[in-house]
Amino acid sequence: MANIKTTLYQKSGYWLIGFFALALLGFWRSYYSLPDRDISFYEHFHGISMTLWCLLLIAQAFLIRLKKYPLHRLMGRASFILFPILILSTFLLIHASLGRAGFINSKILVALSFMVNAAVILVIIYSLGMYFRKDRLTHARYMVCTVFPMFTPITDRIIYNFIRPLVPIAPTIEGMPLVPFFGFLFADILVIGLVIWDWKANRKIGAFALVLALLLMYHISVFTFYQFPFWKDFGVWFLGLDLT
Repeated sequence: MANIKTTLYQKSGYWLIGFFALALLGFWRSYYSLPDRDISFYEHFHGISMTLWCLLLIAQAFLIRLKKYPLHRLMGRASFILFPILILSTFLLIHASLGRAGFINSKILVALSFMVNAAVILVIIYSLGMYFRKDRLTHARYMVCTVFPMFTPITDRIIYNFIRPLVPIAPTIEGMPLVPFFGFLFADILVIGLVIWDWKANRKIGAFALVLALLLMYHISVFTFYQFPFWKDFGVWFLGLDLT
C-alpha cells in the first residue's frame, strides 16, 4: 500500500486540481462563463470566495510538496481570514436564494438542510484540520477532506448538464427528485475507500472515519430534517432575518 506521507504530500495537489476542474465544469454554464443573465452580488461573493478557497487548497498542497513550509504556514494563517468569509458568503447566498420565495415548504426545508448542514460540516472539518495543524499528517487528512461537503453542488450541475438520465431515477421527496443523492453516494464511496486504504497502509482510521461519520449524518439530515418542527422553526427564523 502507498505510504500516507507520500500520497498526501506528493499527490494531493493533483487530486485537488481534479476537484477544481470538476467545479469549473459544473459551474461553467451558470457562473464561470459569465452567462447572459443577472448574477447577484451574493452569487459573486460566494463564487469568488469558493474559487479562492479551492485555489488556496491547491497552493497549500503544492507548497508542502515543494517543502516551502514557511510560505505554507503563512498561507495557512491567511485561511483564518478567507475561511470565515467563505462561510459568511455561503449563509448570505442561502438566505438570498431561499428567502426570496417568501414562504416555507418541504422543498425549501430540504434545500435549507442541503446547504446549511453542508456549511456546518465544512466548518467542523476545517476546525479539526486547524486543531491538528501541528500533527502534519492528520492536518493534511482533514484539509483534503474539506472538499467532500462541497461535492454535491458540483455533481448536481454535472448531472443536470451532461447526465440527465440520472435525474428520473433519483430518490424523491414529495415528488421532488433529490439529485444530490448521487453526489452523496460518490463522496461516501471515496471516503470509505480512504478509510480502508488508511487502515491497510497505516493501521489508522481516525480522521477519515470521523469525516465519513460527519458526512453520513449530513446526508441523512437532508432526507429527514424537513419532517421535523424544529427545522421548520429554524427555517422561519433564519429566512426571516434581515440579512439580504
